[in-house]
Amino acid sequence: MNAPRQTLLKSILLGLLLSACTSNTSTSMERNTEQTPAAHPTVGPLEAVYQGPTPWVGIVVSDAGRAFVLYPRPAGEAGPRIAELRNGQPEPYPSAAWNDWQPGAPTAGKFVRANSLRIGPDGLLWVVDTGTAQMGGPVLPGGPKLVAIDLQTNQVVRTLPLTDVLKPNSFVDDLRLAGNTIYLTDAGVPALIVLDKQTGRGRRVLENDASTTARRPLYAEGTALTTPAGQPVRVHADQLEVSPDGRLLYFQTASGPLYRIETRYLLNPQLPAAELSRHVQLFFDTPSTGGTAIDAAGNLYVADANHQRILKITPDAQATTLLEDKHLLWPDALWIDNHGNLWIPAAQLNRLARLHGGVDAFQPPVFIYKLPIGAEPFRS
Repeated sequence: MNAPRQTLLKSILLGLLLSACTSNTSTSMERNTEQTPAAHPTVGPLEAVYQGPTPWVGIVVSDAGRAFVLYPRPAGEAGPRIAELRNGQPEPYPSAAWNDWQPGAPTAGKFVRANSLRIGPDGLLWVVDTGTAQMGGPVLPGGPKLVAIDLQTNQVVRTLPLTDVLKPNSFVDDLRLAGNTIYLTDAGVPALIVLDKQTGRGRRVLENDASTTARRPLYAEGTALTTPAGQPVRVHADQLEVSPDGRLLYFQTASGPLYRIETRYLLNPQLPAAELSRHVQLFFDTPSTGGTAIDAAGNLYVADANHQRILKITPDAQATTLLEDKHLLWPDALWIDNHGNLWIPAAQLNRLARLHGGVDAFQPPVFIYKLPIGAEPFRS
């Protein structure tokens, strides 16, 4: 990790995080003063679709109605990392073999620690594997990778290694696809990663920039998240979305705010780091966020972990509250299906001892909800 080692911070999403950075990006948003959205008419009833005993941090639903979920397994626990829900029950996907990695075993052909999944515009199910055995652990040789699965054959068709674009304490977090480009966030060593989908080669950009580095506390249910040692939890570059026209990339740390940059600057390898940073724009002062989504009209959806609500932010930065509900206990990675439903996994991550000052307040079961919003999905 290249940033100054001033504060050791742990979270369920990543192990070792740093809060210090230098950047030309404005630092005026360091205070926890997120914007307050206007009220929004009820868009539809919140429906609990699935429930289970273990936190899940992501769900995607295919056009055929197949549901896939992600279990973070922060301490390297046994059990599936990726599963398909069949009749409400999780079955390891794409196979039991991909989900049975054990510490000390080879990492090839195994999910070490899956952290994100999504169905891309190519119709493949893409999975981000951090390649870390457990939170706070180092990146294992050959562990970090992107895995693409054909939903028709249920076979892995591509594996893109990520070792060359990561640092020893990196935590590759999330991904979005746009044409031949894959965008990723590094929540361990603050940066965005721009990857060529065809060749697998990539570059780190905005490393240790103010826009990719967490600079304020992370809140949920009105309480700041802390480690068992009482240290504040900070999650660096985390959520990201590509605009439907591919022109803009939105990104943020888990504690906000939300920035954007024109992708043409990210795709220019000749642009100096300082100049690239100057093209970053503050878009919206988001609250502590579990996950995001974007629809075909370019509206962003933000899972507000602190106020247990879902925000809708238009392309011109006008926000409304779609829903506020006490059941949204750490709403995580969002998904819009082809029927206009917003899928919301409620993970209760903030109640786990590792994020709750060492006190376990987790209360199973956890739920996955869906909310009719009438939006057309955009796949990225």
